[in-house]
Amino acid sequence: MEPGSQAQDGSWADVVAGGRLPLFALICLGVWLGAADSLVTATIMPSVGADLGGYAYFGWATAGYLLGSVLAGASSGLLARRFGLRRATACAALLYASGCALSAAGPDIATFLVGRLLQGIGGGWVTGFCSVAIGLLFPNRLLPRVYAAITAVWGVASLVGPMLGGVFADAGNWRGVFWFFAIQAVAVAIAAFAMLPKGPDGERGQGVAWGQLALIAGGVVAIGAADVAGTFGRSAGLTLVGVVLLLAMVWLDERAVVRLLPRGSGSLRTIPGSGYASMFLLTAASMGFAIYGPAILQQLAGLSALTAGYVIAGEAAAWTLAGLAVAHLTGRWPGRMILIGAVCATAGVGASALVFPTGSVLGVILAGAALGAGFGLSWAFMSQAILAALPDEERAIGAAAMTTVRLTGSAAGAAMAGAVANLVGFSHGLSDATARSAGVWVFVAALPVALAGVWTARRLASFR
Repeated sequence: MEPGSQAQDGSWADVVAGGRLPLFALICLGVWLGAADSLVTATIMPSVGADLGGYAYFGWATAGYLLGSVLAGASSGLLARRFGLRRATACAALLYASGCALSAAGPDIATFLVGRLLQGIGGGWVTGFCSVAIGLLFPNRLLPRVYAAITAVWGVASLVGPMLGGVFADAGNWRGVFWFFAIQAVAVAIAAFAMLPKGPDGERGQGVAWGQLALIAGGVVAIGAADVAGTFGRSAGLTLVGVVLLLAMVWLDERAVVRLLPRGSGSLRTIPGSGYASMFLLTAASMGFAIYGPAILQQLAGLSALTAGYVIAGEAAAWTLAGLAVAHLTGRWPGRMILIGAVCATAGVGASALVFPTGSVLGVILAGAALGAGFGLSWAFMSQAILAALPDEERAIGAAAMTTVRLTGSAAGAAMAGAVANLVGFSHGLSDATARSAGVWVFVAALPVALAGVWTARRLASFR
């Protein structure tokens, strides 16, 4: 190696070499914002429900946030090219701060949910810009390390997030959480201006995929409306409509001039198609754990908000540890980890249906560990496989699409979990009976979705 040259060996030193350290730091800050938000909100939602009412809209606190994130994240690639990462990221963080302020000051559940929607839009843009930056500015050899670092941020959030939410909730001041996050978002905006280059403003003539975005929004809203449909027939019908609209989005995108997904993503015979399908299905199947887990544990196991939050956050901690443990693997191992991870995550979903109704804290910890470890083993390698299969001109859209797919899966999964929980009585209030019923059926309903994710992950692994 020549003097003064930098190693290109995929090591941690390589990750921050070549002037990438400021960008890497900002990506971690942006990921922290979204990761901590999700964990804190899951912890405080029982307190929000008790204060504002609206148990029937429990899932919408997450689904509304994620819907905004989907719509924003899907346009992040275009906006980053039009306005530059620095300006776009700073504005998105300030919008997120505004949503936090609205939720904190909201006098009723409707205002609270509008604030969550604005948080989702701002947070979705921040997350999307981070994904675009990874896809464009980090070479393929570094992707497992970069995604492992992101899981480490989630690990930190899994420790700090529930503590923050629990402290505020147990003190009877859940609104203080959102003021605290508004301050953090302003700090992210300042950091964006300090750490990111201005970048070019070009490509203003490119359009926005309004048709696909409308179908995503319609699909998630239809599934979410199943939450309060009142009968099994109506809920099933709305869920079916939602699924059809999401599939129609994939069909339309494949034929559109302005696309959300890389070409071939609608076919399971391609690496991107199998990879995106696996991400969507496994994410959707996992959402009931974080949304309803804290409330069930507080009711059946008598845990405080703080303790319940930490038990549920074990999923994120397991994701982090598993992701870091396998980040160095090469050769045939990435394909194996994709399949093993999908199976492990599905086992966690199945185990949740057995342990939550009993209120077993140890059982929930083990189920969450399996669920989180499954994502940690597979996610970075799924991402690496998708990006490696794309031509250079599609890496930006491919990276942004991973955020879109993940957030769409999260929103659909949250809405699906809410629909199932309300059908078994959760909308009438939190009691031992409704907690046990939700603890069974939320996860039983998600199990076929997870099994479909195993099948698509097996297809993806076969390409490796």
